[in-house]
Amino acid sequence: MKIAISSGKGGTGKTTVATNLALTVAKLDRSVAYLDCDVEEPNGFLFLKPDITETRPVNVSIPKVDLDRCNGCGKCGRICQYSAVVSMNRQVLLFPELCHGCGGCWLVCPTGAITESHRQTGRLDLGTSGGVQCLQGLLNIGEVMSPPVIRAVKAAAPDADVLFYDSPPGTSCPVIESVRDSDFVLLVTEPTPFGLHDLKLAVAMTRALELPFAVVINRADVGDEKTTLYCKDENIDILAEIPDDRRVAEAYSRGEPACEAIPEYRRLYEELFAALEARILTHAGE
Repeated sequence: MKIAISSGKGGTGKTTVATNLALTVAKLDRSVAYLDCDVEEPNGFLFLKPDITETRPVNVSIPKVDLDRCNGCGKCGRICQYSAVVSMNRQVLLFPELCHGCGGCWLVCPTGAITESHRQTGRLDLGTSGGVQCLQGLLNIGEVMSPPVIRAVKAAAPDADVLFYDSPPGTSCPVIESVRDSDFVLLVTEPTPFGLHDLKLAVAMTRALELPFAVVINRADVGDEKTTLYCKDENIDILAEIPDDRRVAEAYSRGEPACEAIPEYRRLYEELFAALEARILTHAGE
């Protein structure tokens, strides 16, 4: 099962839910992997504290130009939709940071002057913690395109019963890359005006991708009832309502998952996973 934990905005508790779910499911004698796809600022490892066993570079394809073979036809510049290649007067200018690695420029080059090269844009860290196989991607400082690193994280996923994708916040390309091949999306929100506004955006994105989803309301006893009413009006299941518990905040500040620091929260996350599994199996049978 591939379960994406997502949110319309940052700070709703997405990583808290994802890491607690991973640790709880591991205690149920299921093989589990936690994949931190929030590669611009991964923080799941702060709570899981895995022993890092391997680090791998993440490389992307970029063009390499042999000017001696270039005839100045300009086809490379015309096919590039991101202005990463510009051809002028038999000179080819490359802007690697803009390149999306599509390979169009070296495919259309009639003289073979452009060939494929690579550059590193990030890295993967792999390890284990409490029965959970852990992976995180980390985008290099100054890089602007995170989807290649997210794809590398997902491609390195181990063979496990349950995969949890901790996606970036928002609804942009990195989020879509994180959730698009998942079996179920769990949207974590909070009952505030900002939380509801961004939940609506996340719901629209998930529906556009035609993925089954449900909602978890974190800090459910603050704010107002508008989020609950919205979910009811839109026929969206709320699988759990997590209270605003000072004990959870104190455990969080110590880097301790709630499911390990507070016994009743393990039961909460066990029930949440049971509800997730039931919905995934139901959707698979439709």
